[in-house]
Amino acid sequence: MDPDWLQPDNLAAARRAQEAMAASVETEDRLGPVRRLGGADVSTTRFDPERRVWAAIATLDAATLLPLAEAGEAGIARFPYVPGFLGFREVPALVAAWSRLPEKPDLVMVDGHGIAHPRRLGVATHLGLVLDLPTIGVAKSLLVGEVPDLPDIAGAEAPILWRGAVIGVALRLRPRANPVYVSTGHRISLATALAWVKRTATGHRLPAPTRAAHAAAGRLRRGEG
Repeated sequence: MDPDWLQPDNLAAARRAQEAMAASVETEDRLGPVRRLGGADVSTTRFDPERRVWAAIATLDAATLLPLAEAGEAGIARFPYVPGFLGFREVPALVAAWSRLPEKPDLVMVDGHGIAHPRRLGVATHLGLVLDLPTIGVAKSLLVGEVPDLPDIAGAEAPILWRGAVIGVALRLRPRANPVYVSTGHRISLATALAWVKRTATGHRLPAPTRAAHAAAGRLRRGEG
């Protein structure tokens, strides 16, 4: 793996790394049986001058959605906050958390975008490529593209359209809640990614894996984990 995939020296090197990584993204299913699901999340403050990050990965039983394990990493991001390049701030800490996770998931939902990104390389795709792991982007806000009207009911969905292509799906998991934006991360098709997000809906805005990871990252930030 090119070192710039994790720690580029500057923005130009990061852009070149994204372009190289994007050429390797797999948008079709290449995953085996999914017995364990993962959620990944990073807590940070956008303009924190110290660039502190708290990253967590949670593993859940795929059949019951019960927690099996979690691991975290608190550290300092080398890369500054630059919209569209968040993977370089967040992925190194997530990789460190992954290394100490006792039960590894077969599929990971990442709080962030997959290919629904200007260079098709959101944090979910970035993490999937670095770990060679099936990943799904489950973001809380839209980065690029447009979404047609989305009914205000649970289960409503609409495509994310950008430059004449469907790059993801807006999905509302709870009535009157803001949608999540689902996209392929790596080694999974959009249809399969969407099916897994729906399958892990538990009446909250977020699917169970990213909700668990968000809670774990919050505990780590508060010094509880």
